[in-house]
Amino acid sequence: MIREEEPDAVFLGGDLLPGAVQIFSANFPHKNFVTDYLAGELTRIREDQGTAYPEIFLILGNDDGRCEEAAIIDAEKCGLWHYVHNRKLSLGSFHIYGYSFVPPSPFRLKDWEKYDVSRYVDPGCIPPEDGIHTVPVSDYEMRYGTISDDLEVLTDGDDLSRSIMLFHSPPYRTNLDRAALDGRMIDHAPMDVHVGSIAIQRFIKRKQPLITLHGHIHESSRITGSWMDREGGTFMFSAAHDGPELALIRFDPDDPESATRELL
Repeated sequence: MIREEEPDAVFLGGDLLPGAVQIFSANFPHKNFVTDYLAGELTRIREDQGTAYPEIFLILGNDDGRCEEAAIIDAEKCGLWHYVHNRKLSLGSFHIYGYSFVPPSPFRLKDWEKYDVSRYVDPGCIPPEDGIHTVPVSDYEMRYGTISDDLEVLTDGDDLSRSIMLFHSPPYRTNLDRAALDGRMIDHAPMDVHVGSIAIQRFIKRKQPLITLHGHIHESSRITGSWMDREGGTFMFSAAHDGPELALIRFDPDDPESATRELL
């Protein structure tokens, strides 16, 4: 689609890397997904497109080991993409922010998991300090860092009216964070079917960025029937999908109401 449509920008919102089951069950023609495949394919596209090659902004997701971050940063140095986690960049008159962390989940890999607004953990979920990390993390950061605090530092009082924010987690209690947990109980307590970030929800409501992009809860749009939501003046889009297709969202930041989603 990059070759066919030559977009101005592309946003990749995490969960980019092959999972462990795929790695051990498939015969991939590459040894390293980031360097041999992702960077290799985009290098060929850039060579073919020249000045039409888009600005690419990406983050990793909670299914991606942070041990691959070094390879992502190395490819950024070659100009293939912008690694935007916990950073602020520009795209014309727009400001781009990225943030990978999600609230604690039931999964063991914790590279991109962090307490949300407090040290509370939902029933059935594993605290960040009790899981697996592929890179060293300080005990203080694991136990006391929060998504809420990170977002305040990242935006630092900025005017977000012309911002595009690339999150991995969706905001809590929206069309974008509905998990398939209906009827599930943990120690006789019902599991919350909404598993997005309260910190991100409050942040969007208070700061009103122009557009926020999300993923993480792959089945949400299938359950809710919607891949978008709105909070005041903020348009929220999710490209998460649990089918074999690629979910592609096209949007014009000057006309976000015209955004479309296609399964390829």
